[in-house]
Amino acid sequence: MELVIREATSDDASLIAELTRHSWANKVAPSSSGHREASDHVIEDLQHGGAFILLRDEVPAGSVRWLPLDTDLDVWEIRRMGISPAFRGERLSQHLIEALIHRAQAADVRELRLAVRTDQAQLVDLYAAFGFEIAPELDYTRANPHEAPPIVMRRVMRH
Repeated sequence: MELVIREATSDDASLIAELTRHSWANKVAPSSSGHREASDHVIEDLQHGGAFILLRDEVPAGSVRWLPLDTDLDVWEIRRMGISPAFRGERLSQHLIEALIHRAQAADVRELRLAVRTDQAQLVDLYAAFGFEIAPELDYTRANPHEAPPIVMRRVMRH
């Protein structure tokens, strides 16, 4: 099995939108905006932040995005991570998390944040294994106002 993680470009916008919709289908609540992900939204994210695409044996298997906070460019929010159903159970998401942590370290980012939907609270343990801690004092800036607030986690990268 060959795994490659590459940084996305604007040419990858449709692929990332498709990977997001596909990986969230039957996994994330139907009210999530990820089910309606569009290329133009991905391009906007790429212009302000970035993304990785994970390929397994040259087949796109998943993606993840990050965006700096509007109020603090040294803090990145991790967004829209997902693995396509055909590749689940292979622990591939950990490779995306590791790549993003390394990318953040290289960019001298102070902190990473992510939101865990309350209907996917089992993911808290996965992120905790990578040094993320629950941060109830924080709000996730891109939370869906029509749903319960997510569990916000942070990983402090430097002091």
